[in-house]
Amino acid sequence: MMDNRSDDLTREQSSTLSVIRQFNDAFYRQDIEAVMALMADDCVFENTNPAPDGTRYHGRQAVRAAFLSFFESAPQAHFQVEEIFAAGDRCVVRWLYHWSDDGHVRGVDLFRVREGRVWEKLSYVKG
Repeated sequence: MMDNRSDDLTREQSSTLSVIRQFNDAFYRQDIEAVMALMADDCVFENTNPAPDGTRYHGRQAVRAAFLSFFESAPQAHFQVEEIFAAGDRCVVRWLYHWSDDGHVRGVDLFRVREGRVWEKLSYVKG
């Protein structure tokens, strides 16, 4: 006999992964409209600058402005997902970010998804 809680968790994980894959695809294309369509109204984004704690943005308007600034600062940059997995409403994405032919950094994004939208995106980098 199947455990219904296990089925619910599997569905939640699948839904979380689907939302984050859509988000990553839009983010990597630098499609701000598609990115923001996936963000909750009361979303939170913590970036990696300035070290050591980064900056925290709260709400769609602040997060949108932060993402736009990022896209404008490195229009040629691209991300490569190295690993992605979910546990319930949380998702971890390990990535490699290239801003030039010889410039890159590795990092991790920790996401929380609520009601089919990204509620939280916390970014961390190595080094």
